[in-house]
Amino acid sequence: MIIFYLLCLLTILKNGSIVSAYLEMNLPDSKYVFDKELYESVLDQELCEEQIQFIQANRTDVLIEFMDAGIRTPRGVLTGNLMDLGNYYQCLNINEEIPNSVIEGKYCLIDLPLNQTWPSLPSLPELPDGWPEGWPESWPEDWPQLPWPDTNPRTLKLRAKLAQSLKQYYHQTFMNRMIDGAYENTRSSDAVSSLGFNFQLAVCIPKVCTTHSALNALFNTGDSLINFEERFCRLPDDKAWVAGDYVAISIFSVIGLLVLLSTSYDVYLTRYQAKETKTSSPANKLYLAFSIITNTRRLVTYNPVPGAIECLDGIRSFAMMWVIIGHTFSSLNASGLLANPLDSYEWMTSLKSIWIMAAPITVDTFFMISGLLLVYTAAGKVSSMKLVKNLHLFYLNRLLRMFPVLATTILLQVSIFGRVADGPFMETEMGNVHRCRAFWWSTLLYIQNYLNPEHMCIPHSWYLAIDVQLHILSPIVLVFVLSGKRKLAWGGLVVALLAILTASTTYNFINNFPASSFIFETFEDMQNYMFYYYVNTLTRASPFFVGLIIGYVMHLYRGKTVNLTVIPLTLLWCCAIVITALAVYSPYPLIQPDWDNQVADNLINSFLRPVWAAAIGWMIFACQHGFGGPINWVLNLSPWKVLGRLSYAMYIVHYPLMFVVNSTAIAPIFFTLQFSLFRFLSDFLLTVIVAVIITITIDAPFTIFIKHFMGGGPKKPRTPKVEENAEIEEKQSEP
Repeated sequence: MIIFYLLCLLTILKNGSIVSAYLEMNLPDSKYVFDKELYESVLDQELCEEQIQFIQANRTDVLIEFMDAGIRTPRGVLTGNLMDLGNYYQCLNINEEIPNSVIEGKYCLIDLPLNQTWPSLPSLPELPDGWPEGWPESWPEDWPQLPWPDTNPRTLKLRAKLAQSLKQYYHQTFMNRMIDGAYENTRSSDAVSSLGFNFQLAVCIPKVCTTHSALNALFNTGDSLINFEERFCRLPDDKAWVAGDYVAISIFSVIGLLVLLSTSYDVYLTRYQAKETKTSSPANKLYLAFSIITNTRRLVTYNPVPGAIECLDGIRSFAMMWVIIGHTFSSLNASGLLANPLDSYEWMTSLKSIWIMAAPITVDTFFMISGLLLVYTAAGKVSSMKLVKNLHLFYLNRLLRMFPVLATTILLQVSIFGRVADGPFMETEMGNVHRCRAFWWSTLLYIQNYLNPEHMCIPHSWYLAIDVQLHILSPIVLVFVLSGKRKLAWGGLVVALLAILTASTTYNFINNFPASSFIFETFEDMQNYMFYYYVNTLTRASPFFVGLIIGYVMHLYRGKTVNLTVIPLTLLWCCAIVITALAVYSPYPLIQPDWDNQVADNLINSFLRPVWAAAIGWMIFACQHGFGGPINWVLNLSPWKVLGRLSYAMYIVHYPLMFVVNSTAIAPIFFTLQFSLFRFLSDFLLTVIVAVIITITIDAPFTIFIKHFMGGGPKKPRTPKVEENAEIEEKQSEP
């Protein structure tokens, strides 16, 4: 079991501090989405002053357009909203001819710190020692007389509880946005403390101006009076065309042509040839591989496959919906879209939200299912020697089965997703495009969780990397399981699980990670948790090895009657229910600001995930052997069969689609639970639609070609319908 400790050594400590087990890589500007040269080329300071002076003197209607589309005070500051986005499209649509030039709008977003430095007034006399008595009423006569308000703004204060809540919320929001890539180049704790107390304001200015020169000319504000930083600017048609765009368009065009030809051939055979002609030759099967008609029929038609675990599609479907609804809430909160983020933060840290905050545990369900099916589908069919001899095919089959959908999503992210939507919230989406253009290759090699975890193409693809890495390691255990000797198989499985638990527990107790991804004290804590724990193969491997054991147990009882009396059956179900309930409840105390129990954090990080996997494994075993009752009935409903087949594509595409939808927002969104649930329904429906398209036009066709060219060895004859369903069922080790 040395290999498991080698995993530990990749990420464990050196002299009491964490070793950088991942390679930090920089994003090249050449892959940037927006055309930076365009922004520089349009600047002309002399023309800027001329245009502003002209509209101030002669075209106040145009001046009003700029002001109406731009800067204003955010609403709902006391509920956490420090952002106003102006009117994006109105600004970019400004196009007015004036003598000698054309005035066009440019939309910019600036960060305006709330803690502005008191401006220097060099033309005034030096301040006296101490303010005059009765200030500001007794303002010195030789100073300019200013209309002071009745209330001294320096004495205004927020309630301490409100100020603390605002600080905690923006601190946590920064962490989540770092995870999603919104702030790729910001790595300091100072940025965390300052980010939450900046106004993010839209300004609309002539495109030939810089923000500082335009605001100084329009409002008499400049560096000497107001300190702000330009975050980004946008111009019409400012998205640069790069090689990735042409590659994506070319590949999708070829696939579209193949779909058209294959579907047309399918229609021809259906109308003019005998029904048996479609499957009478291997060539016809390849010709029909891209047919929308055939692939849709295969997707929605289900015939029972002997030995299939029927409840898995239901479990997979519920787990996928849990993932999507969790990402719906987290993407809304982390994106900065909300007009009342403090209300959202208070709800997310309340007991009412535990069903959302516990959503990350569901990924461990997929790890467990992956391990279960690996053993269940191989045991009794493949020997240890055959596995060793065909190890290259074992690895190649796993990689190729996952490749089509993942590569398609990367191509979409590289080009299409960045172009189908636009708006002031494009910053995060453009970061996703930027990272995929730079690091698409590490994702296709499934090494992104170690090579560039801070710049992942497809942020949630870390799951695929870990799953592939565990499959690469799995033959070390499978050789014992497939030996045909029960004692040897049980010895290999138990030793492997104990080894991984020992290594991961030791690692967790040495590093003292928090047990929640919601509350962090510093940026370094967040970075360590995400890169060294959350996307680490060592710390996420235990549910997979629990799945190997569950799969072997199910193999031993395949086709057999299991006799369990009432008492042990009741105890097992009670244990499973208690474990799942505790797993769902556990995030609540962990996300409270006053939580401070490192021992509990370490124990939760080490054992919650494998225990959850064991509880779900019992549920699968019980349903398979008739002990599931109404749970089994629900999990076996026919709609889950289709969702189960779509689950892998749904997992890959749902999160990028959420970023695309969020990027179309033109104003902050008011958070309510009802709105978030409706948003989930729209996210879910869009995900299903895109997953269906990808499955029937890309995943299903390439699966046929992969099986054809890799070969499947000798098989028992099966009817065409059973063969079609079996091909799909063989892929269900993915999410």
